[in-house]
Amino acid sequence: MATPIPPPITRPIPPPPLRAQQPLLSLEGLAVHYGGISALRGIDLVVYPGELVALLGSNGAGKSTTLRAISQLVPPAAGRVCWHGGCINGLPTHRTVKLGIAHCPEGRRVLGGLSVADNLALGAWLRRDQAGIKVDLERCYGLFPRLAERRNQLAGSLSGGEQQMLAIGRALMARPTLLMLDEPSLGLAPKLVAEVMGALAGLHRDGLTMLLVEQNANAALSIADRGYVLESGQIGLSGSAVELVNSSELGHSYLGV
Repeated sequence: MATPIPPPITRPIPPPPLRAQQPLLSLEGLAVHYGGISALRGIDLVVYPGELVALLGSNGAGKSTTLRAISQLVPPAAGRVCWHGGCINGLPTHRTVKLGIAHCPEGRRVLGGLSVADNLALGAWLRRDQAGIKVDLERCYGLFPRLAERRNQLAGSLSGGEQQMLAIGRALMARPTLLMLDEPSLGLAPKLVAEVMGALAGLHRDGLTMLLVEQNANAALSIADRGYVLESGQIGLSGSAVELVNSSELGHSYLGV
């Protein structure tokens, strides 16, 4: 069933990013091919420090591929991925994590045979600041109290919503500058969607920069500053969250409602 478009947002329209400010992340003409299939066809996208940017679109539009290209999990066929203005094409994936890019993938991918605490510890595997790791662990437990209650429980025994919280917490343990999330609401009941989105909104208020991939336009645009809509590997629409919510093109042309 197509995702309903939300009513107009009543909060004030945020000011546009300061264009004199350097983007934290920019994609310039990014193209990705899988064999003879063009998954991305020359997309341009920017994320400024402190923003929460939504990347919307239907299944197969290229949303997950965009995140994978940023993380260097798939090589660009053309174009550039730039971090603080410098091209990071071809960088090993673990180096992107060291740069401050954390990727919370679709499907949660927690390690079911390990405890909640051990899964969170794995998120900090490149860090050596033990005191900081301890602080961030308690922060994750404060953000998601259910994880604190189940810290010694096997991750595979958690509910889908709890596993999603664990996946987000694990990404946060890397202490990222940019948190990229791939379909965090997928498969969750509406109450849990609201809980997860509320946690992301709180992180955004605390200043964390995020790139949020979602099919659920209603949920994503309720917390985002700006958004892009992908259609068949190309950017078809972009604007502030308020502009996109009130755009008939978003509903009729891109999300089929």
